[in-house]
Amino acid sequence: MRELRRLVHSPHHLFVFEVCARLLSFTRAAEELGVSQPAVSLAIRQLEQAIGQDLFERLHRAIRLTDAGERFHHEVSASFERLLKAAREVNRGPEAERVTLSISTAFANYWVMPRLTRLHRSHPAIDLRLQVVDKDVDLEHENVSLGIRRGRGNWPGYDSAAIAREELFAVASPAYLAANPRPKTVEELLGHQFIHLEEPFRPRPKWRDWFESFGIEFVDGGEGLRLNDYALVIQAAMAGEGVAMGWRHVTESLIAKRLLVPVLPRSWITGEEFHLIWSVRTELSPPAAQVRDWIIEEAKAAAMVRLP
Repeated sequence: MRELRRLVHSPHHLFVFEVCARLLSFTRAAEELGVSQPAVSLAIRQLEQAIGQDLFERLHRAIRLTDAGERFHHEVSASFERLLKAAREVNRGPEAERVTLSISTAFANYWVMPRLTRLHRSHPAIDLRLQVVDKDVDLEHENVSLGIRRGRGNWPGYDSAAIAREELFAVASPAYLAANPRPKTVEELLGHQFIHLEEPFRPRPKWRDWFESFGIEFVDGGEGLRLNDYALVIQAAMAGEGVAMGWRHVTESLIAKRLLVPVLPRSWITGEEFHLIWSVRTELSPPAAQVRDWIIEEAKAAAMVRLP
């Protein structure tokens, strides 16, 4: 360790070197580190003098690693990765056995909660925490095990498993349909009261998109009830406030209980899917892997049940 201190002088030089080697730019490294470009150049020069090897070739407005720099960068990067992994494990401490699932309020209430008894029966020792969010979060940065995202499964830094295709149909309460003439066609639905979802952070289909999928123009004049959380949309629909767009995987349990009813037999399959995601950079703990596998199996079982 004494020899390492003599050769490196300061651990800060290693951090500066890693950024420079990764970005191949002293200027961009200075921006990432929040220091001046001369300070970066000085740190690299001091490191090279201590080691006794040039680590970079200085070109016109560019730098590149020497052979020695390439070897040194490989070892420094690998060491930093091992240190980062150890630091994360120590930082999590006793919470490492907890499993955190980042989801929307609606998914928590109407998909996860009805299934929790089965999870606890199968894995009684698992400490599952539900983190309800209104926007997609960086799981690794937030120290979250698993999350749900809408898309096509191509998020850099994440593995994913599709758990539900996005299928939307018009739903309302039995009381609303008893008090209003039930439409026989998509065109007739235009005359009804709509409940709109207006999420502030995540793009979600609008009624305009739903009608457009059937070749019908929907003019939004600002009428109807407008809510920024899908759980509130569902509550309003069950309370008889109007017609809502029902995501099949979220509302099918409510339809089975006759709390909601499909207004029309037609639905819109958007081509998007809902995915369970987890970081590729942090290995899942055994309990988190069990929850992941359980959610995937529950999703497969749900896909086999089709509504009338």
